[in-house]
Amino acid sequence: MIFNLMATTHRGLENEASSELFALLNQIGDESPDVIKTNVMGLLVARTKLEPIRVIEEIRRIVIEDPLRIRYILRIIPIDAVVETRIENIVEAVSKFTNRIDKEKSFRITVEKRRTNLSSSEIIRAVANIIDRPVNLEKPDWIVLIEIIGKFTGVSVIKPDQILNVIKTIREGI
Repeated sequence: MIFNLMATTHRGLENEASSELFALLNQIGDESPDVIKTNVMGLLVARTKLEPIRVIEEIRRIVIEDPLRIRYILRIIPIDAVVETRIENIVEAVSKFTNRIDKEKSFRITVEKRRTNLSSSEIIRAVANIIDRPVNLEKPDWIVLIEIIGKFTGVSVIKPDQILNVIKTIREGI
């Protein structure tokens, strides 16, 4: 499974959200994105040829300009890398992106687990060991996001505003 975006929706609305995400990606310039329903209710993954952070920015702009345009997608998350779900693979993937975080900037590790028995605390401990930056759990400058979906894990090192929360964006108008 190769993807560079994740999207969430309400359970039971995966087909509608999938069509919506496909249409949005089309609208912003990807004529043939792959949008796939996962075996986790409410969770989609997508592969786009567009740069994932740009996708977030463009879809955020659409949400602000036309709040009723997006009806099914709740969140869209950019993914930097996808690896087989093993702690050493996750650590290796994260290590490729930690140089984004300036030495004085803070970070938080967030682990979202679906269909795995891996321990969140073991993952966090292993990843934290390779990042020599200040930790801030409340208002980090960066998020090391680990999204586990069974055998596959999406890894991202992103700023908090690089995750699109559609409802929050509509509410705040930003």
